[in-house]
Amino acid sequence: MNHPHNPPTPPEESGSTNAGGAPVTSSVDQSNEAVVEQDGFVDIGGVRLKLASPHHVPGQWIGQQDVLMQLLACWITVDDDDLPLTPRLIGSPGVGKTQLAIAAAEKQNQPLYIYQCTADTRPEDLLVTPVLSRGGEIAYHASPLVTAMLRGGVCILDEGNRMNEKSWASLAPLFDNRRYVESIVAGVTIPASSNFRAAVTMNQDESTFEIPDYILSRLQPTLKVGFPNKQDEMAILQYHLPFAESEMLAMTVEFLQRSHELKLDFSPRDGINLLRFALKRLAQNSDHPINRDATWREALESCLGEDAVDLESLAQRRNRTLGGDSVPLGLADLFFDADDPLHPDRDPDDDDQE
Repeated sequence: MNHPHNPPTPPEESGSTNAGGAPVTSSVDQSNEAVVEQDGFVDIGGVRLKLASPHHVPGQWIGQQDVLMQLLACWITVDDDDLPLTPRLIGSPGVGKTQLAIAAAEKQNQPLYIYQCTADTRPEDLLVTPVLSRGGEIAYHASPLVTAMLRGGVCILDEGNRMNEKSWASLAPLFDNRRYVESIVAGVTIPASSNFRAAVTMNQDESTFEIPDYILSRLQPTLKVGFPNKQDEMAILQYHLPFAESEMLAMTVEFLQRSHELKLDFSPRDGINLLRFALKRLAQNSDHPINRDATWREALESCLGEDAVDLESLAQRRNRTLGGDSVPLGLADLFFDADDPLHPDRDPDDDDQE
């Protein structure tokens, strides 16, 4: 049983050598003694697979601790017969969905693997890819997902709703109680370690596929990652740009907070990029100092477009585009004009005023 304060013990890293220089052989999956890794390779059903390398990146998560704890709860097993959940993390681009999952994996003390999903992702890309070796033979390379399955790590399927249904179908048995995948290319069935955990990030924009219901029912629960508050947004910018001046930081945070209030999708990532560019422009002209406000505005227009200069006008235009200024119609509006005395919703006081 995995206790929330005692995450699964990660398998021993393999590929190292002992004092005599001989390769170390270790069990890849603690729940499957038959799967053994040696020098970064494993044999599954007579097929030799080359495993991927884990992803090493700092995993600090700032603010919104509730959603972090929710994600960690998904990965707990409360009984030997219990299974972990595979949640989907949704939110606007740039709010930190991937960073959240990275931080959770770090707290689990498990190796991390990230697979970037695209519209061109094929089932074999997700699982096992055949590669022509130097000797002219076919070598099979396990994807980051399959490597995480075998080593008992955490895999993040990043921007999962950019992937088509055919690719998702190949993962259906992995995310239910079967917990395996079938590689048609390699001709093997690959079981997942009991320590394997996963999460799927999804952007809320129009450039994505609609995921079929039979897959969505396996990706539960839905955890929403929102925009940070002012204090957290300042801390995020200071974490990524500790060398930035306080005045420039304050201008950027004020801009981002105002955009959040107006329901615009400018994110902390946007703030980091525009501030980074502004700082580079200032450094570029160190011998001839230029106005910081002008430099910041230049960076704003260059990174986010001219429309971002006037957030209120941008919000109004987008609201009109989405029909925000239209008045909802009732059933009676289909049959009567608004000023028709027979309109059932007409206010009698209007006639008195006339």
